[in-house]
Parts: sequence; structure tokens; C-alpha cells
Amino acid sequence: MQSQAIDKKQVKQSLRGILPPLTMPFDRSGKFIPEGIKDIIDWTIKSGANGVVAGGSTGEGHTLSSPEFIDAMSATHDAVAGRVPFIAGLIVNSTREAIERVNSISDLKIDALQITPVHYLFKPGDDATVEHFREIWEATGIPILIYNVIPWNYLSVDLMIRIMDEVPGVVGMKQSSGDLKSVSDLVMKREPDNIVLSGIDALLYQSFALGADGAISALTAGLPSITAELFACTERGDHDRARAIHFKLSGLWNALNHDNLPACIKYIQSRQGLPLYEPRRPMESVTYDQKKGIDEHLTNIL
Repeated sequence: MQSQAIDKKQVKQSLRGILPPLTMPFDRSGKFIPEGIKDIIDWTIKSGANGVVAGGSTGEGHTLSSPEFIDAMSATHDAVAGRVPFIAGLIVNSTREAIERVNSISDLKIDALQITPVHYLFKPGDDATVEHFREIWEATGIPILIYNVIPWNYLSVDLMIRIMDEVPGVVGMKQSSGDLKSVSDLVMKREPDNIVLSGIDALLYQSFALGADGAISALTAGLPSITAELFACTERGDHDRARAIHFKLSGLWNALNHDNLPACIKYIQSRQGLPLYEPRRPMESVTYDQKKGIDEHLTNIL
């Protein structure tokens, strides 16, 4: 399709705040349960989320087959029903596959795409990376957020700024991997209408205080209401309350096993009334000891 000019300022206003990466409802056999999406989304929005992301890391998007991707995005779209922005996540290994996946859901209204750099063994150079995002934008016409999380294809601040400057449809990025300095550098160097989101769960408060426009992170999926309060406190300058929330969240984050983080987030959600869904194998289910450690911290948060 022919990409259209976009108003980055308007997009930035809509993609701001707490944008949780939805967990995916799987049963014990690993079967995707589309009807489980609605309860998760209703609870997430009711808890104060400003938007939702489907198909991210917390949502185990890397495990979805092409038909499951269509089912997940369709179920999300229908459940959101235009109440908040809907961001579709792509964790794929080629420009062609990214475009094909977006084309497969072209009947849906998608507000933005969250796209990782390629994540298999081979790393493209800077020019090829710019062209990867340019081709996706030109083929889809949907605003793009770069999801900077792949350890062996970790994009530098200068490269991300270059992509946002050279590709009109790349409206911003989500910085992960615990790199708070990159959040600071991105906020400092970006153009005013470009979006910087934090994926650094241990340092959400610090990211917000530096000027990040919001967050897409595991804790925002598990605790949308408390992370929304953290963002609001920081925005209005109530740093005493924000720091208090930060330390509570830090204690919980330190208690989580990050190798089966989506399973832990699903358990945190279940403690707030949602069904306890399973992760997709070979990821391990949340253990008794993990539940016990999580519960100790949730007592002080919920």
C-alpha cells in the first residue's frame, strides 16, 4: 500500500502512558484460547491502562503461528473495541514476514506496530536495519515503534535516532534491556514529537522522571493500576509517592524469575481475579516457591 503522511504529534498524544503487553491465554496443552482475551483486556483497561499491546514478549508473541497471530490480533481488536489504542507486536526474522503478518490483519484498525529488530543469529548492518523499518512502513502505512530488546542485535541510540529521523512512519521506540542511560540519551536527542517508552521494569520511575512518555513492560501487564499511579505521580511531581511505589515494585521485581516471567505475570493477574493461564512450553509454569515469593510482595502492593 501507499504509506500516508502521519501527524507524529497526534500519534504521540495517543501512545502515551501505561501500555501493557497483554498476556496470551493458553491452556495446559498450549492451546490458544481466543475467548480468554476479552476478560484480560477489560480488566487491563478498567485498571487504568492507556492502550494495549498484543504479541509482545510478555504475550509470548514469538510462539504464535501465523494463524494464531491472526486469531490473537482479531480477538484483541474486537475486545478493545476502540476504547484505547491497539498496538500489534511483531517478533519476526525478515522484512517479508513482517509485512505478510501485517497484511494478514489488514481488515483490523491498528494504531501502531511494535517491531523488534531481527533476532536470529545474523545481524544486518545499520543501513539494512534502516531499510527494514522503511520497507515495513511503506508497505503497511501503520506507525511503528521499535522494540529495542534483542541482545545480539541491540540498536545504538544513534541508530534509533537515525531511523526515527529518516523513516517518517517510525514514531518512536521502546527501550528495554535495563539500559537507563539509553533512555536518558534518547529523551535528550530525540525530536520533540518522537516517542520514548520504557521497558525497564526495575527502573520505571526513573524512566518517567527522565521524561519517558510511558511504558510497555511486564509489570504494567501484571499491575496496570499501580504502574498507572506511578506514572501519574511522576507526571504531577509527587516524587515521595512515586518513590514509595518504586521500592514496592522493585521488591516484587527482584522476587520474579525472569526465565519464566510471562508465567509469573499470569500468576500476578490471577491474584487479582483473572483465570490462571499457562505459559506455552517449554516455558515452565509458575512454581509453588515462586507463588510464595510473589505473594509476599503483593501483600504490600494490592
